[in-house]
Amino acid sequence: MYKIAGHTMGTPEYTVLEALQLFHDIGLDGAEIVVQDDYRSGLPTRCSEEELKAVKEKAEELGLRIIALTPYNSRFNDLDEAVRQKEEEDLIRCIQYADYLGAEYIRIYGGNYAAGDTDPDEKKWGTLVESMRRLGDEAEKHQVKLVIENHFNTMTVSAKQSIALSMAINHPAVGILYDQANLTFTGQEDYLTAISLQMEKVYYMHVKDLKFKEGNQGFVSSDVSHPKEEERNVVTKIVGEGELKWPEILKKVKECGYDGWLSLEYERRWHPDDIPDASIGMKKSADYLRTIM
Repeated sequence: MYKIAGHTMGTPEYTVLEALQLFHDIGLDGAEIVVQDDYRSGLPTRCSEEELKAVKEKAEELGLRIIALTPYNSRFNDLDEAVRQKEEEDLIRCIQYADYLGAEYIRIYGGNYAAGDTDPDEKKWGTLVESMRRLGDEAEKHQVKLVIENHFNTMTVSAKQSIALSMAINHPAVGILYDQANLTFTGQEDYLTAISLQMEKVYYMHVKDLKFKEGNQGFVSSDVSHPKEEERNVVTKIVGEGELKWPEILKKVKECGYDGWLSLEYERRWHPDDIPDASIGMKKSADYLRTIM
């Protein structure tokens, strides 16, 4: 049976330690923790040993696995070497945090590539590939895997792009984070196509749900992490109450050999008016996943 992690994106009202306690109380197996400054339910990008120790000890006390960290660096494809180098340095620190906490995965953005950006000579693509290889080498030293998410405003919006990048990188410590919700609201592949295209390199999965707004005109975002309210073409839902076919998706990935983690990327941080507190909505989502597993 799959193991289920709570994502601290879903717990903006809680500290990290409080979120871990909540995840334990609602019966989850692990945690994915945001790494970003000025977010209550995240670790700072320059984390002290004391902060890391407190989180590690709390997780051990509760019997929770810290399975993944989620930093927000994205400019791994930037042609300005100083910008790219800083992103890599920040990510290397995060790899060290993951090693200390026993986290197996780090969520990665596939570069920064907004709507309207171009790459006619594929220099940005090549820069991203080389950056991921360097970071993959560093991750491998620490027994950590980098998982590049299907995500808007990156060079891996689609499953087709994600597998192409993964194959170009060709590194055992760099794989794909499969997010069918992201593929769906950005108008990319359906789940059968996405799974058939990229499953051989999928190391980790996000689970969330949505419903399209009336008069959906497609999706464009001005930011890589989340869309502004006026840019949204969907409403966030508790898993099982939206449009995604999670029973079929989980059956298909299992048939393809995936037996890894399901991380509940409950998007209350970005869309608090859509969904209730994680103690209610994340619990309902987890309960639903257990019924269909």
